[in-house]
Amino acid sequence: MFRMKIISQTLSLFLLAFVLPNGAAMADNGPYQATSLLGMKLYAPAEVGAKTLENLAQAKAEYVANPNDADAIIWYGRRIGYTGDYLSAIAVFSEGVQKHPGDARMYRHRGHRYISIRQFDKAIADYLIAVELIKGQANEIEPDGAPNARGIPVSTKHGNIWYHLGLAYYLKHDFEKALWAYTEARNASMFPDNIVSTTHWIYMILRRMGREDEAIEALDVITADMDIIENFSYYKLCLLYKDLASYDELAREVSDSPSGAGMVYGLANWKLYNGSQGAALAKMRAYVENSQGWSAFGFIAAEVDVAK
Repeated sequence: MFRMKIISQTLSLFLLAFVLPNGAAMADNGPYQATSLLGMKLYAPAEVGAKTLENLAQAKAEYVANPNDADAIIWYGRRIGYTGDYLSAIAVFSEGVQKHPGDARMYRHRGHRYISIRQFDKAIADYLIAVELIKGQANEIEPDGAPNARGIPVSTKHGNIWYHLGLAYYLKHDFEKALWAYTEARNASMFPDNIVSTTHWIYMILRRMGREDEAIEALDVITADMDIIENFSYYKLCLLYKDLASYDELAREVSDSPSGAGMVYGLANWKLYNGSQGAALAKMRAYVENSQGWSAFGFIAAEVDVAK
């Protein structure tokens, strides 16, 4: 068993060196991706799933065959990002910006990875460009890199641009601008999943600003019978905000995953809103010190709050 694990790790590293730009290493003793706001070096995972590597190899082959094709560039960058090598992904999207400066998708995806490595100002700059580029354009479904259980994409190009802009502003604690962007993201929603994710952030922002009545009003779009496909954590948190779910019930569902990070952060904020600042910050600190999912939005938001 031990020998098989070593072989698996070695194969993963070999394949990554083959498919990633500059042969970027993924092991913990390799180049780190970023420094957290708490001073910790953040590394890509030492192991990557076989399917992720297979998808990356295919994306690279398509990119090599068509290096100027916008879709090939985007998918190559996205597939690299899924391995945790955000710096290489940013390099690919930067190439895309040079080749296709009028394509909002290049800025949308590069901005996402700037958020991952804690470069929030660069992310905001990219998303503001993207916002200008999509003006007057029809919204469209954005293909999923990791399809959900139903195989139905639940986000849009416009929605994702506004959503990530809102997140970047939130991480800067610029709550007025975050509220503006998340409101635009909700207006661009096409699916219940978008409604619950944006409403979750809108509620948290308004509570942070002390505008509780408006926060409660923002929940009017949330009902107990929504057909949610993937954003279950955000949905359950919205139900908590409406007193349709219990804190203890949600706390038992927390996992070390991107959705789990969102749940932890939402629950910690719930304590904060209700007068338990010490308990809220302790929960956030414990999470960022023990979780491995440092690129999850909930993790980054908790890290920001602890750092501040």
